Amino acid sequence: MPSQFAAYLRVYEPLTAFAPERERFWRRYVDEGRAVGVSDGPGRQRATVLEALGAGWSRLPDLPDEAYVMQGLTGQAEVTLVCPWNLRVRVAEAALQARDGVPQVLADAFVPPVLVDLAQTVVEQTRAEDRMHEQVATWGVPLRWFVLVSPAERDLVLEPTRRVLRYRTEIGKARQRAHKGLRVLRRTLGDVPITDSLRETARWLESFHPGSVVELDYGGLTGLLPEEALRDDDSVELVATGLAGLEREDGDAATAAYEQLVQRWRAIQLMERSN
Repeated sequence: MPSQFAAYLRVYEPLTAFAPERERFWRRYVDEGRAVGVSDGPGRQRATVLEALGAGWSRLPDLPDEAYVMQGLTGQAEVTLVCPWNLRVRVAEAALQARDGVPQVLADAFVPPVLVDLAQTVVEQTRAEDRMHEQVATWGVPLRWFVLVSPAERDLVLEPTRRVLRYRTEIGKARQRAHKGLRVLRRTLGDVPITDSLRETARWLESFHPGSVVELDYGGLTGLLPEEALRDDDSVELVATGLAGLEREDGDAATAAYEQLVQRWRAIQLMERSN
């Protein structure tokens, strides 16, 4: 489930990427001004999922279709792009997570086995199609996400009532960076966890329309970091430096960049442990 202490990786697709019926739905959704802002969306998602968890569990509930919306450019033309929430899958994931670490009797009472089978089917089908437009990471930003963006794409807003740190890039650029990083990791490190996770991310990106936009949003993490840390955050640069060091077989440079990156996020990691 989304958390206020979470970062997000989103893909916004142009309306024309959807099947005709869905395209018409999203056009009405945008025209009617129903879109939820990214600052309010995580809380809305969390509230909806928690409410659905208490719905009796005779079936997965019907949930409204919601999405984030942004305007982008294709050539010289402005286009509308949407990032659907897919709340049904969020509820299915929450149902499965709710059973983790709970005695069998209590787990079955809260989430009946028949619903577990349905939830598992929903999650597996979605994963097979790679159609989740938003990935969520709590208490930090996965290293592989930093590979997809560049420092020039950074957007930082520090206002009394609004703090934002995000990167937005064309999906074609994100794919190129992912595949380049993957080549470097395969050649230098082989099939280690970071290679596997970046491979999964690269494969996920390939499932979307070429006119899409990728967004890396620090989300609620901006509330955990002081302004100075947000201004000075150079995680994207450090990951690029580490990959460059690996590419030229300079292990010392790659290690130094990785250690600096760990130090940048140490405060957040300590907060997670204390929480």
